[in-house]
Amino acid sequence: MKRDLICLADLTSQEIEEILDLAGRLKREWCEGGNRPILAKKSLAMVFQKPSLRTRVSFEMGMYHLGGKAMYIGPSEIHLGQRESVPDVARVLSRYVDGIMARVFSHDHILQLAEHSPKPVINGLSDFNHPCQALADMLTIREHKGGFADLKLAWLGDGNNVLHSLLFASAKLGFDLTYAVPEGYEPLDSVVQLARQVAEETGSCIVQTRDPVEAASGADVLYTDTWTSMGQEGQQEERLKVFPPYQVNADLVSKAKPDVIVMHCLPAHRGQEITDEVADGIHSALLDQAENRMHAQKAVLALLMG
Repeated sequence: MKRDLICLADLTSQEIEEILDLAGRLKREWCEGGNRPILAKKSLAMVFQKPSLRTRVSFEMGMYHLGGKAMYIGPSEIHLGQRESVPDVARVLSRYVDGIMARVFSHDHILQLAEHSPKPVINGLSDFNHPCQALADMLTIREHKGGFADLKLAWLGDGNNVLHSLLFASAKLGFDLTYAVPEGYEPLDSVVQLARQVAEETGSCIVQTRDPVEAASGADVLYTDTWTSMGQEGQQEERLKVFPPYQVNADLVSKAKPDVIVMHCLPAHRGQEITDEVADGIHSALLDQAENRMHAQKAVLALLMG
């Protein structure tokens, strides 16, 4: 049966752990001399509606490390859903390649690609969620903290697609998550409700607050993201007025545990959501996250296309 990676809510806790276990093994193997070519002669189409440094390079190098080939298809080459319907793009690409990764604006485009492609589809980012980022984040946390037991993650800032995936990860893996967001910028109620339903089974605690200090207090992980995502440029001026109290700076870091790690999915707007002092400081895990995009995605590619 064909499997896709659309949303972490679609996976069981055991399946997420299996991805992380494989990602860890592939990372160790790569560091010790290179990965085996388990995806030799396999190909991945990478469909981009919006630009990205980490998504493109991590998937391209991931396929290369596993012996396969990745093909970049930029926004001007398809005009997904405009020049050609999404179902037709899915059907055509599936005749050429062994898998499709798409980084899109509308989550509906990911759903349509998955519905009409007989080959695996990977959500490289949508306006709804970012499962590949969350998997890399979980790998990073596990490396730094040894696991998820008794862990508290604090999110500071916008209730965006990355937070949606972290909420699902928290619920599935059983760690606590407190998110501090300004009024009017909350994550979707449907996401929070689903995450809390799952959390009842795993024992995690999901809390919303307006107070960044409350969220950061006693946290093992502090996580932030850009205040204005791609496609929201028209809101930037207003957002710059609302979000400064949620900046991750040295004072906020001091409220967390002494061994806290600070995370950001990048690109970072230094001086806005995070200061240079923190981004480049002893608590920063930003570059570990960026590297782990490649290793977590290699695990996904191996499981879906191997």
